[in-house]
Amino acid sequence: MNRFEGSSSREAKIRYLDGDFQIVLAGSHVVCGMTGKAIPVDELRYWSVARQEPYVDAAASLEAEKRAGALPNQRR
Repeated sequence: MNRFEGSSSREAKIRYLDGDFQIVLAGSHVVCGMTGKAIPVDELRYWSVARQEPYVDAAASLEAEKRAGALPNQRR
């Protein structure tokens, strides 16, 4: 399905894998787990496999890791 067929404003449902993702339900975008911003599926680059959530950019991904306590040697 190309990006202009039928799912123009619907949120996609995605399973996040190591280095890849699988579209479960087609849509035009996903919502960042940290910022709430819409991310076009074709621009999705950052996500967490463990938390199964996408991030708009590297900074949002890093902040999610910090909040989850997933970074080693992290000062608190």
